[in-house]
Amino acid sequence: MAPRIVVVGSLNMDLVIKTPRIPGVGETVLGEEFHTFPGGKGANQAVASALLGAEVFMVGRVGRDSFGRELLESLTSKQVDTRFVLEDPAHATGVAFIAVDGAGNNAIVVAPGANRHVSRGDVDRAEVAIRGAQALVLQLEIPLETVLYAAQLAKKNGVPVLLDPAPAAPLPLRMYELADVLIPNEHEAEVLTGIPIHGLEDAEKAAKALREMGVPIVIIKLGEAGALLMDTTGAYHVPGIPVQAVDTTAAGDAFAGGFAVALAEGMELLEATRFANYVGALSVTRMGAQPSMPTREEVERFIAERS
Repeated sequence: MAPRIVVVGSLNMDLVIKTPRIPGVGETVLGEEFHTFPGGKGANQAVASALLGAEVFMVGRVGRDSFGRELLESLTSKQVDTRFVLEDPAHATGVAFIAVDGAGNNAIVVAPGANRHVSRGDVDRAEVAIRGAQALVLQLEIPLETVLYAAQLAKKNGVPVLLDPAPAAPLPLRMYELADVLIPNEHEAEVLTGIPIHGLEDAEKAAKALREMGVPIVIIKLGEAGALLMDTTGAYHVPGIPVQAVDTTAAGDAFAGGFAVALAEGMELLEATRFANYVGALSVTRMGAQPSMPTREEVERFIAERS
């Protein structure tokens, strides 16, 4: 039986321009291809988890507009249950403007729209799904009050809480106490701890600081250098998987979705981190957020090829 994962978070339409380089302040750069892709950190992680074989419920909001309809249709086509996604008549669907350079690096500006209004009531409506889940996955593109409330509800029902603290922002101590797993990237870990990360030694210091705040399991995503896992038994480096990057957008979401599925399936922590690392690496070889998410079959084939 497939594990159940509930994602409470954002849904955005990504407006993506390929460009030779990211423009500086006041600079205009002639771009190349333009695409619209379904996105939003929450929805990306929901799609990643569903394609890897989990039963996934999405909780969030879209506007009652064409982007909102497209996002719901896209989620449904990926087998994500959208019964708890509210069509908000008062606010537009969130959008993200993304510039992607020739090396696959990106710069992103998000207009949250309806995401800014995801409420405790929206979470309450999904309690029946949360109660039976093996993991609740959260991010920070919806109000922090709602994120905290969802985590509290999961805790009350004995459901593990995975938090991807993005976009980076200071968090109250209670959030660290509620999270079972914290999955920041290097920048986010620096914002949370004040420790600049320039290598594995710095990552270990930041992970230790985050554990001292109350999080049992910390995984710092290190981009092409892989990931650092720290739990009660110590710190473990999972090396990166060399690939030709096309677009790094949503690589962290692919990693988070992969880890959530692995954990929900009962994988040991280090094995789950390795699995998530492969999912993230494979995602950067494709354009777009949700379109870049690999299936379980693709990931298993990729692991077999790289082992």
